Amino acid sequence: MAKTALITGSATRIGRELAIHLACSGWDLALHFNSSAIEISALEGELKSRFPNLRFQPFQADLESLDFTSKLIGQVITYFGSLDLLINNASIFEPSNLRETSTDLMVRHHTINYLSPFILIRDFAINSNTGLVINILDTRITNNKSDFLAYSLSKKSLGELTKMAALELAPGFRVNAIALGAVLPPIGKDQAYLEQIALNTPMKIPSGMISIFKSIDYIIDNQDLTGQLICSDGGGHLR
Repeated sequence: MAKTALITGSATRIGRELAIHLACSGWDLALHFNSSAIEISALEGELKSRFPNLRFQPFQADLESLDFTSKLIGQVITYFGSLDLLINNASIFEPSNLRETSTDLMVRHHTINYLSPFILIRDFAINSNTGLVINILDTRITNNKSDFLAYSLSKKSLGELTKMAALELAPGFRVNAIALGAVLPPIGKDQAYLEQIALNTPMKIPSGMISIFKSIDYIIDNQDLTGQLICSDGGGHLR
């Protein structure tokens, strides 16, 4: 019987690639999305065509609404019967330094990037006896640059929650995180932009999705791993 994974923000970009990768490994998938209805429908169709023996179901939820977020785990477990893996991937990423950061901007980033993952982890632990959580972070959490202040602080908070949840929820649950560097170009940018950014890292090449897949697989397969942060960033965290 296939295990079930919930990936937040699975309609596009990294979330979409993670969904296809897990399907290739035999996972049933709860495909969370918010406003990307067309993209999630296309992904669902592709997955059902390529993997007819697996189950794929979209779940719409605005993670800025804590009421919607609080219902998501229950909806997934009701549909699939159980949940084995939660990947907190969905996030927003908006520039602003300290002087430019409004209260609303700070609250919005923390609600989507930190409070919603907290609720999902909490509800996963309440409704299941065992499980695995992987939080998608950013190599920015290893420095104190403030050009994306609200985003960085929300991801730093999720990084600390990773360790605290790992300690409290063991041995039934394992909770780990992956901090990403240059993986995909931002919307409106191309591969050349990504390669230029990567030149600032020790490895000097974009990390790419393959490195994330390998990190995900390592976390899933290593039953002794919990409370860990894997920096899949070409060494960017060293600067």
